[in-house]
Amino acid sequence: MSKYLKIVLVSLLFVLLIAVRAFQANLFYDPLIVYFKNDYLYTGIQNIVVWKLVINMFFRYLINSIISLGIIWVLFERKEYLRFASYFLMIAFVILITVFVILIKDNFESGYLLPFYIRRFIIHPLFLLILLPAFYYQKLSNR
Repeated sequence: MSKYLKIVLVSLLFVLLIAVRAFQANLFYDPLIVYFKNDYLYTGIQNIVVWKLVINMFFRYLINSIISLGIIWVLFERKEYLRFASYFLMIAFVILITVFVILIKDNFESGYLLPFYIRRFIIHPLFLLILLPAFYYQKLSNR
């Protein structure tokens, strides 16, 4: 793949990640957006439809993961990296969503910071920021 095509594709994929973030309110059910902006200081957690929140978080995570895998493929073109990233993202989601649901059921009694950051890792492609430098370092080490 040519260098210019890679730049265009990676730029397009990053624009897609930005679009998911920009249109989050229209695309996904997430009452915790307002709660974590300011309400957590004054009120307890509202009535949340947990199954609806989990399904919407799953779809958002899936969309971000597919775009992230596309970025990894375009940049490195290695099946091993793609396979590792896929497994990593799946395992991370299962662990994070399990802990998150437990914390929601507990009404954030142990504090709001842990659920806040777990939710961040689920709804934003933060693992991409971890995987890209790791794969780049691995690529440099294999030369």
